[in-house]
Amino acid sequence: MSKHKVSERSAVYSGSPNVYADPGYPDAEEMLVKAQLASKIAEIIQRRGLTQVEAAKLLGLTQPKVSAMLRGQFRGFSERKLIDCLTSLGRDVQIVIKEAPQRRAGGRLTVVIA
Repeated sequence: MSKHKVSERSAVYSGSPNVYADPGYPDAEEMLVKAQLASKIAEIIQRRGLTQVEAAKLLGLTQPKVSAMLRGQFRGFSERKLIDCLTSLGRDVQIVIKEAPQRRAGGRLTVVIA
């Protein structure tokens, strides 16, 4: 096994909390929300020991769609569909609308998983 020396000239940059924003995706906020929802869906499916076929039946999807979602390919899924999947898996989903702090001009969308 060879050791690799890190060059002193290598720069390390700290990214934003949104991995989709760093490369400049125009829908970065939406993609992050979908990724968080899909991640929770995958976690529940794994914890329950469901096969993709069983999960598809429960979620009202096809097995290939479940497979795509579990591989992180969720561009074809609406946020609403992902929320419906969570409720089908026995999760309550609560949407809270509140005023943004004055220091921010606009609102933002975040997912909090309890």
